[in-house]
Amino acid sequence: MPLEVAIEKQVSGFRLAVEFTADGAPLGLLGPSGSGKTMTLRAIAGLEKPDRGRIVLHGRVLFDSAHGIDVPARERRIGLLFQNYALFPHLTVAENIAFGLQRVPRPERTRRVAEQLAATHLNNLASRYPASLSGGEQQRVALARALAVEPAALLLDEPFSALDTHLRGALERQLRETLEMYRGSTLFVSHNLEEAYRVCEELVVLAHGGVAARGPKEEIFRQPPTLEVARLTGCKNFSRAHRVGDELIEALDWGCKLRVTQAFAKLPEHVAIRAHHLRVRAPGTPPEGRTNTFPCWLTAMTETPFRVTLDLRIGGPPANPADFHIQAEVFKQEWEEFRNLPPPWQVELAPDRLFLLPD
Repeated sequence: MPLEVAIEKQVSGFRLAVEFTADGAPLGLLGPSGSGKTMTLRAIAGLEKPDRGRIVLHGRVLFDSAHGIDVPARERRIGLLFQNYALFPHLTVAENIAFGLQRVPRPERTRRVAEQLAATHLNNLASRYPASLSGGEQQRVALARALAVEPAALLLDEPFSALDTHLRGALERQLRETLEMYRGSTLFVSHNLEEAYRVCEELVVLAHGGVAARGPKEEIFRQPPTLEVARLTGCKNFSRAHRVGDELIEALDWGCKLRVTQAFAKLPEHVAIRAHHLRVRAPGTPPEGRTNTFPCWLTAMTETPFRVTLDLRIGGPPANPADFHIQAEVFKQEWEEFRNLPPPWQVELAPDRLFLLPD
């Protein structure tokens, strides 16, 4: 049975009003800082009291403002993993893991601690104190502690935010393995798009204290419902648009007309495309002359170890470093094929990669 949440709470600067269901696979809560992600977790865990609403976990009512129900946090059977791990510095690793098990008989408590030490590869650290542990080790202790109580729900609040890139990748893999075996409901809070996409099957996108989008991750990334959700899910390229004809729009800010495959019930106000869906090629190479392929000029370039981001102007050379229409992300191998060739290059905005937005 799922975790059902429908709550409202006045917080600093906005009113939180969220409604969603987490059923089975991990559900990601995605959104910018201040959108209400952490407050939502704290309300579910019983650390904050909503003004009104209802929280039901596996058929058990944890909070119901209409009926005066507010189950104390310690009785909710919820594991909460904070950003800073919140380990007790005066307790050993084993004692930290056992902290929530005081009411459990000693033999069972010993079994659970041993089980979590093994599952999180902490056996050789059981007698150590948090101050002597690395960030990754502390994160594993916090996860083991959250799972030791055998929670009906596991709430993960930016669990990798304090880790460096190497540790983040390794512990993310371990978390995914752990969640495959976990049978409760999981909420995973993150502002990292790629991280949430890898860990979760479904997403809830929060903005201004409310739910801006909810559904399978592929659907939200492929077809965001609004301009705001497109931005929150990492899209960089937008233009005002109006319809010119059947399957044809004009991108007003890009200065071009585009074929689209997406049907639209009402007139779109914007067209958008993700930077990694653009194709940039040398002039004279196929598919020059194909649908939605235009000459382009480079305005600026930035690089990472494996990719480059190109600021491109369509239709003519830029007048200044800020004069560009779209951003394309390409692998360095592709970049090497045309970087030294004279402009204009070609940029292709594939019709099936464009999405239309009502606002």
